[in-house]
Amino acid sequence: MSTIVSLPDQATARIPKRNYLSNENGLLSWLLTGDHKRIAILYLISITFFFAIGGTLAGLIRLELLTPQSDLFAADTYNKIFTMHGVIMVFLFLVPSVPATIGNFVIPIMVGAKDLAFPKINLLSWYLYLAGGAMTLWAMISGGVDTGWTFTTPLSTHFSNTNVVTTGLAIFVAGFSSIFTGLNFIVTIHRMRAPGMTWFKLPLFVWSNYAGSILMVLGTPVLAITLVLVVLERTIGIGVFDPAKGGDPILFQHLFWFYSHPAVYIMILPGMGVISEVVSTFSRKRVFGYTAVAFSSVAIAVFGFFVWAHHMFIMGVSNYAVLVFSLLTMLVAVPSAIKIFNWAFTLYKGSITFETPMLYAFGFMGLFTIGGLTGVFLGSSGTDIHLTETYFIVAHFHFVMVGGMLMAFLSGIHFWWPKMTGRMYPEKISQLAAVVTFIGFNFTFFPQFLLGMLGMPRRYAAYPPEFQVLNVFSTAGASILGIGYLLPILYLIWSLKYGKIAGNNPWQATGLEWQIQSPPLTENFVEIPIVTQEAYDYEWLERQKEHEVTHVG
Repeated sequence: MSTIVSLPDQATARIPKRNYLSNENGLLSWLLTGDHKRIAILYLISITFFFAIGGTLAGLIRLELLTPQSDLFAADTYNKIFTMHGVIMVFLFLVPSVPATIGNFVIPIMVGAKDLAFPKINLLSWYLYLAGGAMTLWAMISGGVDTGWTFTTPLSTHFSNTNVVTTGLAIFVAGFSSIFTGLNFIVTIHRMRAPGMTWFKLPLFVWSNYAGSILMVLGTPVLAITLVLVVLERTIGIGVFDPAKGGDPILFQHLFWFYSHPAVYIMILPGMGVISEVVSTFSRKRVFGYTAVAFSSVAIAVFGFFVWAHHMFIMGVSNYAVLVFSLLTMLVAVPSAIKIFNWAFTLYKGSITFETPMLYAFGFMGLFTIGGLTGVFLGSSGTDIHLTETYFIVAHFHFVMVGGMLMAFLSGIHFWWPKMTGRMYPEKISQLAAVVTFIGFNFTFFPQFLLGMLGMPRRYAAYPPEFQVLNVFSTAGASILGIGYLLPILYLIWSLKYGKIAGNNPWQATGLEWQIQSPPLTENFVEIPIVTQEAYDYEWLERQKEHEVTHVG
């Protein structure tokens, strides 16, 4: 790369006076900004807010399930709580978490661009996200919605008397936020790469977000159309999904899951990109099988569109469809396994260090592997028929999406926090938080695998007394998990004022984002760099360090 690696003395390092945070002051300069880095910070604040609400609702669910009786909430109130928990966590946290925050911040810098292709559309995506979130909160406080986050018909179109229309429109609006973000990433990666930045010099984080963006742009409109049809059926009475009006509820399932299963990969692919960056940096090695890992992201995106009906094995699809979708579900595990094995081979004989991002990355690999292996049980029709609609589903989903995705999100936030803010966080406390989160998560959700195998149905406020012991374990684990999630919020905010100055490249990483100042300039680069090295060229970095030492000597 054309830029010489900066290795500042941490004792004398200073935050540059001119950077994207200090360039303009005042609330209006933030609310009308076109800077992708500021928009990423706005997203981070907003997403953290909604995560706190969704996490609080999860805590209320676990408190209710502490005892077999429905003694904390009425059954319909409990339905509304778990519905809003699901809606907020899936559509307002998990889907935008990594792309809208970390992706927004680092992708333009990673490819050597001064901003995303469409800065105004990027800002508009944040406002649409806020509008969707505000509508969701209004639906929650003005009566709630009780259909579950999957809006199952005909419950959502006919029987429910709650705020289905408001919530559906909220997700519709928030969906355009995802579409605009994905479109921005695709155009930026195609058209704005620095000279010399070929496809196979791109960081794997960029590959993962590119694949996820394709899913966003192609899949989200299907969900949007589906929810509009639900709204029209409720408001003007057209018959699309309601059998009483000549509709077909199975059609809704096909349309909803055609988006919602790829949505799993919209969530997890950017997280996998984070893990590739972190594992390479803290093992000081190139990612093993770079090309295979890059194409596995694309393969996951392609396969993601062909496995939706494995959610429908008990819903009346034909035996032939069950056979085909069961096979496709097994095949989608192959590119995911490629990533896990290649990360493991990257670690092999690496100079591994255990900074906080790496601990979260290890947590991701462990939890995602458990979630993926338990998905095999649900992809096989014989076991799926027994496990569907039980707490096994809840545990599997949370191991993949919450355990995996949230671990990746926290890994990425800790990894790029010095670049975002110019300051470090307290390492010992952050390492403790990573360990507490991993222990709390397993304590919370592993008992739910056992509950599901024993036959406890999900979405019930009351349950037979023989399930109480495992539910007590799960609720106790949720308390530990809550502490693990709260700690990063506290010490990261603390670090904004009291954290040590990070310097430009505290991890001694190779990406373009680590070759510029921290925090970056508004325009990212003084001059557009010319890329000559492949991604993760740590041998080149060592040569640069030796050159600087020789030059100083």
